[in-house]
Amino acid sequence: MFGKTLIQKVDLKPPFEFSFPVAEQACFLYMLKGEMDYQSGDDHLKIKTHQSLLLNCLNSGKQIQSKDSDRNGEIVIVTFHKDILKRIYEREMPQIFKPNNQASNQSRGTINNDFLIQKYIDGLLFYFENPALVNDEILVLKLKEIILLLAQTQDAKTVQVILSQLFSSTTYTFKQVIEANLFSQIGIEDLAQKSNLSVSSFKREFKKLYDDSPANYIKTKRLEKAAELLLASSERITDIAFDCGFNDLANFTKSFHDKYGTSPSQYRSTQKE
Repeated sequence: MFGKTLIQKVDLKPPFEFSFPVAEQACFLYMLKGEMDYQSGDDHLKIKTHQSLLLNCLNSGKQIQSKDSDRNGEIVIVTFHKDILKRIYEREMPQIFKPNNQASNQSRGTINNDFLIQKYIDGLLFYFENPALVNDEILVLKLKEIILLLAQTQDAKTVQVILSQLFSSTTYTFKQVIEANLFSQIGIEDLAQKSNLSVSSFKREFKKLYDDSPANYIKTKRLEKAAELLLASSERITDIAFDCGFNDLANFTKSFHDKYGTSPSQYRSTQKE
C-alpha cells in the first residue's frame, strides 16, 4: 500500500551531503547520533544529538550535510507525503494540516524535544531492530502518533504553519509578514524565519523596503501604538506594553521615555487634561 518511505533510520558517515527533492512532502528529522548542518541558501542551522527539525520540502535548495569526518551519525526521518496523508485521513484532515491564518512563510523549524517525543523515538528504535514486525498498519499508527505529538508540543503553531503548506498555496509578501507580526511577542530572528529568510537576508530586505533597521522601525511602531492606547483606553500600562509587543515593563518605560520625554503614566495624565 505504502511504497514510499514513511519512516527510516539512516546511518551517516561524514562527509555527506543530501539534497531534498522538490516534492509534495514535509519531513521530521531527529538526530540520534552526531550532528548535521541544515542549509537553504544562506540560511544555516546546526542540529545536534537529540535535536529535531521539521522541514517543508516543497522548494528546492534545501539540504543537510556534515563535514565532520570523525563522527558517524544516525538520523530518523519521518516523511509526510501529501497523497498518503489524504488517503490516511480521507474523512477529515487533522487541524494541524489546515492553515491557521498566521502571516508566515516559514518552511523550517526546530522542535523542542519533550519527553513524549523522546519516547516516540525510543518506540521506533524497537521496530528498526525488528523490521519483520513492521506492516502498513504499524506505519500508519506511527505516522499518526508523531502528528499528534507534534500538534501538542510548545512549537505547535510553527508545526501548523509548516505542515499546512502541503495543502495550501497561500504565500505572503514580505510586508504582509512584517505588518501582521509587528505587535507580537517575537524578535528579529523569529520574523526572519516567518519570512523564510536568514537573519542577514531579512535585514537587507527590510532596509531596502523600509529604509530603516528592523529593530528601530519595529520599536517605533510599537511605541506609537502604545501612545495611542494610553489615550484611547483605560487598560493597565503593563497590559498595553504587552499588547504592543514589549515583554518587559522596565524596557517599555525606558523606551517610551526616550521617545516622548515622559513616562507612560505621565503621558496619559497630561495628554488627557
